Amino acid sequence: MKQNNNDNAANRFSYVGHVYEIGESTIKTKILESLPEKWASLHRNGYIHIHDLDAYGLTYNCLTFDFNHLDLSEINDETEQGRIISLFSYLKLLIEDYGNEQSGGMAFPNFDNDVDGMLEKLNVANTKENNFILRSCIRAFIRFCNDNHTRMGLVSYYVTLNIGLADTERARFIAKTVLEEFESLGDMVYKPNIVFKVCDGTNRNEGDPNYDILKQALLCTAKKMIPTYLLCDCEQNKQTDPSRLSIMGCRTRVVDDVYGVKGAIGRGNIDNISINLPRLALEIDRDYRNSSFEDKLQTLRKRWTDIAEQVKDILIDRYKKVIGQPLENFPTNLRFNLWGTRFDGATNLEEIFKHGTLSIGFIGLSEAIEVLSGKKYYSDPSTLIATVGFVSYMREYCDFLRRETKLNFSLLATSGELISGRFTEIDKKEFTPVVDIFSKGYYTNSFHVDVDSRLPARKKIQIEGLFHPFCNGGSITYVELGEAPIGNDEGLRELLEIAISANVHYLGFNFPKDICKECGTNGVFDTCPCCGSENITRIRRVSGYLEILDGFTKGKKFEEQNRRRNDYGQTKHSY
Repeated sequence: MKQNNNDNAANRFSYVGHVYEIGESTIKTKILESLPEKWASLHRNGYIHIHDLDAYGLTYNCLTFDFNHLDLSEINDETEQGRIISLFSYLKLLIEDYGNEQSGGMAFPNFDNDVDGMLEKLNVANTKENNFILRSCIRAFIRFCNDNHTRMGLVSYYVTLNIGLADTERARFIAKTVLEEFESLGDMVYKPNIVFKVCDGTNRNEGDPNYDILKQALLCTAKKMIPTYLLCDCEQNKQTDPSRLSIMGCRTRVVDDVYGVKGAIGRGNIDNISINLPRLALEIDRDYRNSSFEDKLQTLRKRWTDIAEQVKDILIDRYKKVIGQPLENFPTNLRFNLWGTRFDGATNLEEIFKHGTLSIGFIGLSEAIEVLSGKKYYSDPSTLIATVGFVSYMREYCDFLRRETKLNFSLLATSGELISGRFTEIDKKEFTPVVDIFSKGYYTNSFHVDVDSRLPARKKIQIEGLFHPFCNGGSITYVELGEAPIGNDEGLRELLEIAISANVHYLGFNFPKDICKECGTNGVFDTCPCCGSENITRIRRVSGYLEILDGFTKGKKFEEQNRRRNDYGQTKHSY
């Protein structure tokens, strides 16, 4: 399918998708016009970005499936092999139907144990013959997640498979097979997102029962950038049962619940809005250019709070409109009951969605601090401490909202596929700061160190680790490598350990991957070293997930050009 250059790198052109995009644009305009002008102008003028605007008041964002309520009675094939095949057809149906009833992604919290448990309920024995069929079904399932672009007629389904805690022989087989088949399917298969849960006593250390699967996962990552790693032993995660932890999409974290048990299972994000930090810093620099950094930072807190107060009101308005919908507007949820609170037993949507999160996100922390201080936030300890203090302040405000509203407000370290460039384009028309933050063409994701910093991997991890505990709505740290570290599982494992010690919640590894369309050679090149072709597919990580570079938004293309490696051979250096 032809790739679109638009707001989403995963989009592919089709007639249905073309019609959908026209309708989506019209709906977004109508929704903005229906909102109070003070809210709409914040979005239009680039102070904030209301994500999934077309879904405003109609549906929620994303969900981690709870399979405890799933009715498997429809799967009644006479043979065990038939029940395996039907189960995976059933899972594909879940993905397709949920993908068109919500605005965002879906996660299997423990794909290895989840599928094993379903097979157990279906009375499928763990035999060599059955596992042969199971392997084929897993392979086809991966291809479905990678190749299918039928959501809205143009985009793939955002599916995340969390694995690593396998506690039976067959669950171990499932985890190993997911990795083996994903790796063997080649470079053009780069979905679904696979997340490996690293957990002491289960897989983290030699002697743990699943240590061999962790090594297998790291070797797969060294070739394909997937899996990424959920670090269950960092401070903010180790108080929660690792089986209830889950990554959804590119970084979404759902754990604490005002109304229930800790964990992600059967819960999701309802809606989220991101605040443009550089915009606020640019106004402060314009109005108070001669003030001290400390005074400017205090003003930033005040102006951020003013914006966040309005963001809170928008999030609550959207939440109330969603819970005001009739249950019948969610037929997929009524049928499959994959939220923790059963849909078919609820009297209203508030009973279900009150367990979800409302997230206040942020982007461009690095540029904001550079505008206010004249230096990179990670350039010296005092600036770094002040920057961490600001993020801590944002989290304190979100915690205050939890107490005040009795809703699950959280702070999200936003991945900005569209807004990294959109915000920059708006701001550069109005401001001329002393430091140049515009020429590179994008704002840096969340709290990330600049992609061209060239900091050693250890140092980057340690700096960004300071921010993870505050971003309870989700965050990730990436290590940028110059090329695929094929075979170097020990080097990647060392970085995992550094990240756990630094309190990083979620870790990924990036490297450029170019594939010749003529002969299939992969590496890093502009001209194929084997056949001389310049017909090259370039796969990069856009904002948490892998995609083809041609479809990146303008801002993300600029970012990709600017990325510089974090030398993982220098991990012995400390900050």
